[in-house]
Amino acid sequence: MDLKKILNISELVISALVIISILLQQQGSGLGSVFGGGGGESYRSKRGAEKILFNITIILIILFVSNGIAIAILNSK
Repeated sequence: MDLKKILNISELVISALVIISILLQQQGSGLGSVFGGGGGESYRSKRGAEKILFNITIILIILFVSNGIAIAILNSK
């Protein structure tokens, strides 16, 4: 397989994973707060699975950006 094709497919997969990981982070901003029911707004630290999901999201975004830069470099040649 061609490297450009692999990078393009991985960009699609990473973007889908970023979307899923962002949607899984609900931190009190679920459907209720969208329609004005945002009760209980207070600061709290991330713990457990929420912290792991947050860190995974950051890693996926870094991979997404670096993969996009690699695609741009390969397409410029």
